[in-house]
Amino acid sequence: MKPVTRILISNDDGYSAPGIIALHDALLARFGDRVQLDVIAPEQDRSGASNSLTLDRPLTVRTAANGFRYVNGTPTDCVHFAVTGILEHRPDLVLSGINNGTNMGDDTIYSGTVAAAMEGYQCGVPAIAFSLAGKGYENLDSAARVAADLVERYLNNPKGLEFCLLNVNIPPLPYDEIKGHECTRLGKRHHAEPVIPTTNPKGERVYWIGPPGSAKDAGPGTDFHAVAQGYVSISPLKADLTQFDLMHTVAGWL
Repeated sequence: MKPVTRILISNDDGYSAPGIIALHDALLARFGDRVQLDVIAPEQDRSGASNSLTLDRPLTVRTAANGFRYVNGTPTDCVHFAVTGILEHRPDLVLSGINNGTNMGDDTIYSGTVAAAMEGYQCGVPAIAFSLAGKGYENLDSAARVAADLVERYLNNPKGLEFCLLNVNIPPLPYDEIKGHECTRLGKRHHAEPVIPTTNPKGERVYWIGPPGSAKDAGPGTDFHAVAQGYVSISPLKADLTQFDLMHTVAGWL
């Protein structure tokens, strides 16, 4: 009998978001008692929180009626707490999502969904972030099935991926209309649109962050292209930000 696989699930849309519920339920239906599922997610929507840790105040961990635990902090807080002390046993795999909207190209820098997975990766646990392209959770059942397929593929053959960080973007299509999977690199967006100024009820000038730029580098091989063509995009990521091709130049400049 195979040992139970411990899977930690988090997200950035909050513990009550449809995406995290769909992911949890799809894994439970697929694997049953072969997995131990722990959900620890933010109390509220923390989209765009990136890799931020809450260091200026203590945080609380509470349990919802369905057994999901939630933290009044960021996605990174949730995974960090889980791996370093809340869970009785270290997870074998960290999953994040299913996010309401894409996380492709430059989005990965800001994404709380990717950040939750990255925190698992930083703690030495393989991790996968799942995002559903578009807004409104269109064909969420299909995306949850795709996620369960990929988790099953990983559990059946983890060789070479024992220390991985994968960013998965799923087209909002019925399961039978998804054309397949592509291993992709991150594309790139045009610069963000201008901020949106408005006035609050007190008459003060306030601003909203503008929409992200449209896809700029979106050719074949990119995550943008794969999803647009109806494929599931799977991008292996890393956390090392060193720009190695500039090291010689900087050393000479010094």
